[in-house]
Amino acid sequence: MIEFKGVKKVYDDGFEALKGIDLTIKKGEITVFIGPSGCGKTTTMRMINRLNVPSHGQILINGKDISKTDAVDLRRSIGYVIQSVGLFPNMTIAKNVGVVPRLLKWDKAKIDARVDELLNQVRLAPETFGNRYPSELSGGQQQRIGVIRALAADPDIILLDEPFSALDPISREELQDELIRLQTEVKKTIVFVTHDMDEAIKLADTIVLMKGGQIEQVGTPDQILRHPASEFVESFIGKDRLLSEDITEFPNVEEVMINNPATAFPSRGIAEAITILQRRKVDSLLVVDKNKRLLGNVTIYQLIKHYREEDKKIVDVMNPVEHVLYRGDSVTTALTILNENQLSNLPVVDEDGLFLGLITRGSVVRLLADVYTPEPEEAEVNAGI
Repeated sequence: MIEFKGVKKVYDDGFEALKGIDLTIKKGEITVFIGPSGCGKTTTMRMINRLNVPSHGQILINGKDISKTDAVDLRRSIGYVIQSVGLFPNMTIAKNVGVVPRLLKWDKAKIDARVDELLNQVRLAPETFGNRYPSELSGGQQQRIGVIRALAADPDIILLDEPFSALDPISREELQDELIRLQTEVKKTIVFVTHDMDEAIKLADTIVLMKGGQIEQVGTPDQILRHPASEFVESFIGKDRLLSEDITEFPNVEEVMINNPATAFPSRGIAEAITILQRRKVDSLLVVDKNKRLLGNVTIYQLIKHYREEDKKIVDVMNPVEHVLYRGDSVTTALTILNENQLSNLPVVDEDGLFLGLITRGSVVRLLADVYTPEPEEAEVNAGI
């Protein structure tokens, strides 16, 4: 556990970078610091390994005041990853990963075993990558090495200062997933600094949102999305991410349903049904009678299975419909039934069982996109344009 008690930082020119930080960082969790440039997030994190020194207050690790610990010993006991990776270009990957264990005077066999273990953890085969140099790796691979180098001496605490911000979006997403996967295995206390709210929401157990050297809000991603503490927090998160109180107040299914989905009469032949599916580019048909009463459904897989049986009709191979929605049901009800029964769609009928339309997972996703995607002007503001 890491505790900040009344921590301030004032520079010689009088600038107050931190204005009194009181915070507890829980053991074994990912705590993400986020905020605009100059808010104090990196300054706060760098105090944990004494790269920055408080002007006032205390920082405790497991109850011990770190100001009374030798700075070099402290830093060797804490993993540290920065945006520019910081790999030594003249060292092989194996040598880079083993830097801190060598400084701690581990024996060679133990170092080699640890290096191989860590390379395997991030899916970089030791026999392939161990003897390569940083310049021979992609940016994403280099950053993986930076992360496992921080883990090499098995520290309890890892500090990551915007480690993925220079990567392309795909590599960044992969590294975020890699970090989440690694954390499930190693359960370290990770302090992560970012300027990206989506990254914070994805990675954090706890988010610390800062402004002007002060903490604006501390909470889980869910708490912050549901209950932003101030107008600043709302604007920083972005309206497109905020979950309003009326999120469950969706329209009814008639407003969202597909009005003319693919249907067929039960008397149609198998080949005819397949032709309808091909034309409509779908994989199932709803079966209705001449009065549009819903009778059942049939999938492409059932039709293909019985294709050689020329005497078969749709009525012979169709399934009964087990779940339906009624006129006036809410989209919330549809979501619940779709999810609980692992269905891809649900027919909508009236009180007499007459077919009205179809709700699909896709139609619900489109509704959510329409409701929660900001207008162009809002999107530009949130992107800082």
